[in-house]
Amino acid sequence: MSEPITLLIVDDHPVVRDGLRGMFAGDARFTVLGEAADGAEAVTLAKALAPRVVLLDLRMPGMGGVAAIRALRECGSTAHVLVLTTYDADHDVLPAIEAGATGYLLKDTPRADLFRAVEAAARGESVLSPAVAALVLGRLRAPKTEEEPLSPREVEVLELVAAGVNNREAARRLFLSEATVKTHLQHIYAKLGVRDRAAAVAEGFRRGLLSPASPPR
Repeated sequence: MSEPITLLIVDDHPVVRDGLRGMFAGDARFTVLGEAADGAEAVTLAKALAPRVVLLDLRMPGMGGVAAIRALRECGSTAHVLVLTTYDADHDVLPAIEAGATGYLLKDTPRADLFRAVEAAARGESVLSPAVAALVLGRLRAPKTEEEPLSPREVEVLELVAAGVNNREAARRLFLSEATVKTHLQHIYAKLGVRDRAAAVAEGFRRGLLSPASPPR
């Protein structure tokens, strides 16, 4: 028989923690190593106990779930974080996934599904509740409406392009290789949604990235 999956339960409600501990303690596939009431305590315990899975609530006083996920990654924890919460809005779901959560479940998930999700998370597999999966897919399929900003270096390259400077001269002025300048240009084209230098300059003026008074560098 394989080793039990070790768990750390994190929730600011004692009743919820007690309920989850009771559920998992009654199944030989799992071992609950500890409980935490907020994100900061979760990070401390994860460092000390090294659980395979952290079952994490999202909204808690002090350090919340998203901040805790980031902190776990920054401290080198190898635990897989499975969010278990009541919130399924995109401003809750997406930051948690972007921070590094392995999975995201809602608290109305049936016991058997929760157990399967923890087993999957322990294997490093992504687990999303149906409602959350639909939200994520909808967001991925939706057309981008926000303009992606250029980096300061990309703006410098665009200013030189607007001044009529070629790639070799731009590289010399910015102390870069010509290949790096070309890479910056490709990123500029992608972010501005254009295909050539002239269109990039026109779009740069439209977005206010360039002005007639912008001096050549």
